[in-house]
Amino acid sequence: MEVSLARVDYLQVGVTAQKTMRLLPASGRRATQKVVVGDQDGVITCFGIKKGEPVTVFKTLPGPKIARLELGGALNTPQEKIFVATGSEVRGFTKRGKQFLSFETNLTEDIKAMHISGADLFLCASYIYNHYCDCKDKHYYLSRDKINDVLCLPVDKVNCITPVLACQDRVLRVLQGSDLLHEIEVPGPPTVLALNNGDGGNSGEEIVYGTSDGKLGLIQITGSASVPKWEIENEKKRGGILCIDSFDILRDGVKELLVGRDDGVLEIYSFESADDPVLRYDYVLSESISSIQGGCVGKDGYDEVLACTYSGWLTGLTTELGYREGGAGEELKLSQEMQSKISSLRNEVEHLQMKVLGEREKYQQSSQSSSAVSSVPAFSVNDKFTLNKDDASYSLILEVQAAIDIVLVQSDVPVDLLDVDKNSAVVSFSNCDSDPNGNCLLATYRCQANTTRLELKIRSIEGRYGTLQAYVTPRIQPKTCQVYQYQIKPLSLHQRTHSIDQDRPMNTLMLKGQFSFAEIHSWVVFCLPEVPERTPPGDSVTFYFQNTFLGTQLESTYRIGEGCFKSDNISTISILKDVLSKEATKRKINLNISFDINEESVRHTLKLIHPKLEYQQLLAKKVHLIDALRGMHFNYPGDSLLEELQVQEGNVDFLVPEYRSILKEADQLLEEYKKQPAHLERLYGMITDLFIDKFKFRGTNVKSKVPLLLELLDGCEQDRLIAFFEAAA
Repeated sequence: MEVSLARVDYLQVGVTAQKTMRLLPASGRRATQKVVVGDQDGVITCFGIKKGEPVTVFKTLPGPKIARLELGGALNTPQEKIFVATGSEVRGFTKRGKQFLSFETNLTEDIKAMHISGADLFLCASYIYNHYCDCKDKHYYLSRDKINDVLCLPVDKVNCITPVLACQDRVLRVLQGSDLLHEIEVPGPPTVLALNNGDGGNSGEEIVYGTSDGKLGLIQITGSASVPKWEIENEKKRGGILCIDSFDILRDGVKELLVGRDDGVLEIYSFESADDPVLRYDYVLSESISSIQGGCVGKDGYDEVLACTYSGWLTGLTTELGYREGGAGEELKLSQEMQSKISSLRNEVEHLQMKVLGEREKYQQSSQSSSAVSSVPAFSVNDKFTLNKDDASYSLILEVQAAIDIVLVQSDVPVDLLDVDKNSAVVSFSNCDSDPNGNCLLATYRCQANTTRLELKIRSIEGRYGTLQAYVTPRIQPKTCQVYQYQIKPLSLHQRTHSIDQDRPMNTLMLKGQFSFAEIHSWVVFCLPEVPERTPPGDSVTFYFQNTFLGTQLESTYRIGEGCFKSDNISTISILKDVLSKEATKRKINLNISFDINEESVRHTLKLIHPKLEYQQLLAKKVHLIDALRGMHFNYPGDSLLEELQVQEGNVDFLVPEYRSILKEADQLLEEYKKQPAHLERLYGMITDLFIDKFKFRGTNVKSKVPLLLELLDGCEQDRLIAFFEAAA
């Protein structure tokens, strides 16, 4: 059956957090359901739809931000009690809006994730997990990294309480009481967990997870192990997954998987066989989807997918129009309904316009009075700064509850701004100071009207570290701006991984001194991304990293008074040595530094770089050839170069096959080259740094030989490059 859904916007509440909207159970089969949603103004809104219009059941007064909203109740009964997490408190409401619970947990951090199963309450702050039964503390666990979500396998199926934590270090941690039962490695940082089919599947042991880099997977969790069932890669490079639900929207007797992403993409996956799910439908909203549910909301008998966006819009994709069948009378009825709704909306818009004019006049009068007090309007910004493994770049996503007017990006370290297909803003660059401590980048993005989400791509240079700042100005009056800062770390292109290849030739850096575990951990946090800010539990810790640009690796192991860093790239060891020495000097700590350099690692690193170098050199030559041919013959933008040449010359037989192939692929080659500015220069810089660092550990300065190396790099074979490195001694 083809999926045909129609969009309906119901109402808007305040800015919402992840997983803060649910549908209450229906009173009858395929009857409409009430919607309950909590926002960051602290307001819980419960409403239903009557005659196409939202009707409020109850609405609470504003309060602290609502971080999570869940439904609960006794096991094997309708889950119609509403629980919200605000700060360190959990409050409970009936479906009529009467508060029956106010539970202060005394957690030292705000609640980030919550799950409810019968009388059991599972709460997570950033690093702390707590299990309560009838509001009494039962179990506690301190995680090694940030906790993004929590759930418990259904007790009525597995006959025991089995909590699962989704942690930022790409691990699902399965607990038993206060103890860690086992860890499950997943391909990306898990952001959301959901029971498969809504009940854990036939065994109750199946969990669906979504990651911040857009991957989706299913894992069966058994008593002492886990069995991966399927995994879906993010081949279309869509946003991270924020919410998951299961619902039979196709009416085929099998529940489909509903997925909401942080770039506004809503997806429906169906299970046509026992194999991987298949994408059957997608729809793009203009902002991130914080919650998603399947049910019956707008009209009896018509199922729909309900999404709640970051700015608080409740939007349904309904089957009412998709499944509607009938003749002219039915179409006339639909037309009358639409006309009535359009008339109602026009009246509402006119009323709002009059209200805005009145408030604007009132503001002008009060601002000109002698007792006027300046007031800066507050607005919420949802920001995300993450490293992409696929292209070794950082994504900076800025989402504002109001339309964005201007975003100014400033950096005190050299970075490249890359093109983003989804970005429609106009960018302009300003000249920067020549002072090395001044600006290295100053760019202004002017957004089109009604743009609430802006995505930028940035590529940094390892060894150069500092601060990137984004000044966000929305289209509100009076004009106001918020500044957000992001650290560009010394080893900014390294990403956490589960393991490394121990057979590679490794260089070793050893540190010893009078420093605490917390101090050396803070240095590692300063140097490397994706390291938890809180000092891990235990006496020592080991982290593994992979360079997303080159594929080299790093092993970091440290404890009180001692640190050991191993990498197959000498430049990585050199950067760590310089930065860690500088940080220790700031704190007046003496370090005893020793290193063991493996000469074979230089040859190994060059073999990793050279294929990328050859590809980029070839791409640059092809682009230069295309530019030359375009300059000689063509002034018809948008047409294929090959077609232009055929029109002018009659045929292209006089061109060698290589040139014909290049012209045929001209558009793709130019697009690829445009997306990777300065890529070739970056590779030249890495080879140069590798050359200098190799001899720096020997105490030899070879900077005078760098021009010879750069001359050699143009069209250089791998063996000649390795020979130059070895002969330079």
